[in-house]
Amino acid sequence: MATLAAAATRQAATLSRISSPKSPAQVATLIHRRGLAGAAEHHGPLRINCWQDPMSPSKWKEEHFVIVSLSGWGLMIYGGYKFFTRGKGKGEERLSPIYPTF
Repeated sequence: MATLAAAATRQAATLSRISSPKSPAQVATLIHRRGLAGAAEHHGPLRINCWQDPMSPSKWKEEHFVIVSLSGWGLMIYGGYKFFTRGKGKGEERLSPIYPTF
């Protein structure tokens, strides 16, 4: 019980200090700082979109590199499949007439 009373007293003291800052130093401590969330600091060379310089993938953004390379692999696999399976398994197609002829 004594610890709960002490905790409540500390919380009330903290709230009274926060609600009525006395000096500019106390006001400065209440300002929210973003810490490590700053996105303005770039490390390394600036990345560009893949369509701005298509001949140098080392400058592309990572997302664009992944999309372009996966699309390229997909096209290669599909093209290889179509090339090597051309004409196999396809017999002569015969269309059956809807109405029988007599």
